[in-house]
Amino acid sequence: MDFTFTEEQQAAAEAARGVFAGVAPDAVPSPALTPGAVADDFDRPLWGRLADADLLSLLLAEEHGGAGLDAIALCLVLRESAKVLARVPLLESSAATAAVQAYGGPELKAELLARAGRGEIVLTVAAHGRTGHDPAELAVTARQDGSRWVLDGVQTAVPWAYDADLVVVPARTAADRTVLALVPCDAEGVSLAEQFSTSGERLGELRLDSVGLAARDVLDAEGAWQWLRELLATGTCALALGLGERVLRMTSDYASKREQFGHPIATFQAVAVQSADRYIDLRAMEATLWQAAWRIASGAPGALPASGDVAVAKIWASEGVRRVVQTAQHLHGGFGADVDYPLHRYHAWAKHLELALGPAAAHEEALGDLLAAHPLG
Repeated sequence: MDFTFTEEQQAAAEAARGVFAGVAPDAVPSPALTPGAVADDFDRPLWGRLADADLLSLLLAEEHGGAGLDAIALCLVLRESAKVLARVPLLESSAATAAVQAYGGPELKAELLARAGRGEIVLTVAAHGRTGHDPAELAVTARQDGSRWVLDGVQTAVPWAYDADLVVVPARTAADRTVLALVPCDAEGVSLAEQFSTSGERLGELRLDSVGLAARDVLDAEGAWQWLRELLATGTCALALGLGERVLRMTSDYASKREQFGHPIATFQAVAVQSADRYIDLRAMEATLWQAAWRIASGAPGALPASGDVAVAKIWASEGVRRVVQTAQHLHGGFGADVDYPLHRYHAWAKHLELALGPAAAHEEALGDLLAAHPLG
């Protein structure tokens, strides 16, 4: 077996490292000191640089101005973005445009994809349901009224909702099918209420009151929402991995310089063991991430559906990123809570990612259901 990345995937990661090299994790006010949002908008200059580097169109086909790459390449770029806490809707917009490319009609593709790849329009996804604990597809209803669709319902914690042009909203039909609706944020019947993440970013509670959409703006292909949901989850695991790797590096650098009793604390057995445990967490997060991304990218069959690999990746990412930042705070002592030092920002972002992924126990239960439905021979 060959586990190396392709030249194109490595080139995407290298381009990302170049773009993110100048990004400062503390470029906005600290979430610990800001009662509301840390900023009114995402990092638009960085968004422009990503567009110039063709990193917003990674998943798009060449006919739409893209590179024609896959979920693995996107995860490599997301991994780099999380190391600097890049404040851009890279995951959400990339995943949404990929869903349009895979399941949308010709007219919709022609109108949206090239513009999204150039960064001219921004898409996001409502994926957390009404409360954050219920399935997103059950929070909104979709019914057909002649040639149009009408949507009603609520989605909570929509990332970048105030900055996006379109929100991809999963909705349930009377026939118990899930469709994906591309809702303009300025459409009649759409309203937003401010919510705030642990990272200090502004989220939106999206309310839809008899919002009418043309048929072309609704993706009703079977499996579209499951595919998009798995891509979003895998991308979030990539963000958790990148963040965890940077935090462990920060901890290693600090422990090698901080002295107690005349020796660097990195030489103490208790410190070394804790750091080694977190390194193992990260390697498990990495292995399960690439397995899930490969299943999505290749469509290869397996003993379980791809959702099983995604569940395993989410289990490790949700637990692992929490353990990494908690150990980092412990080994940094009071210095880790200093708002002039960036570690507390990484902790806040890690908590946001952990909440977005959901509890490991829920994913273990879902994995158990898959194993029961697909017994391994």
